[in-house]
Amino acid sequence: PFILGLEFSGVIVSAPSDSGFRPGDRVFGGHTGSYSEYICLPRSDSLHRMPAKWTFPQAAGLAATLPVSFAALMQAGIKAGQTVLVHAAAGGLGTMAVQIATALGCRVIGTAGSQAKCTVATRCGAHACVNYLEHTAWWEQVLELTDGKGADIVFDPVGLVDPSLKCIAHRGKVLVVGFAGIQDNMERVAMNRVLLKQVSLIGYRYGESSRRYPQEQKATWDGLQPLMESGSIRPVVYDTHYCGLNSVSRALRDMVDRKIWGKAVVTLDEPLGDSPLARL
Repeated sequence: PFILGLEFSGVIVSAPSDSGFRPGDRVFGGHTGSYSEYICLPRSDSLHRMPAKWTFPQAAGLAATLPVSFAALMQAGIKAGQTVLVHAAAGGLGTMAVQIATALGCRVIGTAGSQAKCTVATRCGAHACVNYLEHTAWWEQVLELTDGKGADIVFDPVGLVDPSLKCIAHRGKVLVVGFAGIQDNMERVAMNRVLLKQVSLIGYRYGESSRRYPQEQKATWDGLQPLMESGSIRPVVYDTHYCGLNSVSRALRDMVDRKIWGKAVVTLDEPLGDSPLARL
């Protein structure tokens, strides 16, 4: 049988003496099989200590979002003073990208599908957020917000490369980190705009990069550590409570219906002995 789930937080129950962890340690991580009460991990870099100020729900949904957003922005050579356009700015990847870019001294413009989600994005640090359902030609709003220059970097987890080329700066960079908004065929990109604006298209897969270049994974978490400890990164947890493994299907359904902002967290309804409840 295959157990679903990729992210989790919880308490170490048992660990080898030379693993660097001990029973009782508060940790979070990413590994398949997290939709369960217990999870057994191989020796890898997929387990991390929780910052002291974080709660279990806050830490539960970060292992597959926080490092992805950080490493992708590093691939784009992000610099202070740049303008970064973040699509799906209220989503799991988006809220992290907004906070990281803001912490690094960038001006952030987000896009989202409702005013409530735009509010989430601005609370994360976005200087402005465009509701693409109200402004179907949202790229015009981005151009207006940048005085016609366009964004230096576009962070795209949903599949909006082609329209983003209408509001990217000359020699700008488009980060393709996913296609969450595409249900059927992949989008077609107007390559003439890529040439005329001398745009760089950068595809980034955190999992594949970690497998091929394991040293990059360590560098990513080393770079994130001061941001996590300083409070520059604030986990964003959706405000609907999902309790017990039987609520996983409801949480997934709410994701499909695009109700969720930040990360949906499922709380296990049985404690692990005297330790805090595990989180998925």
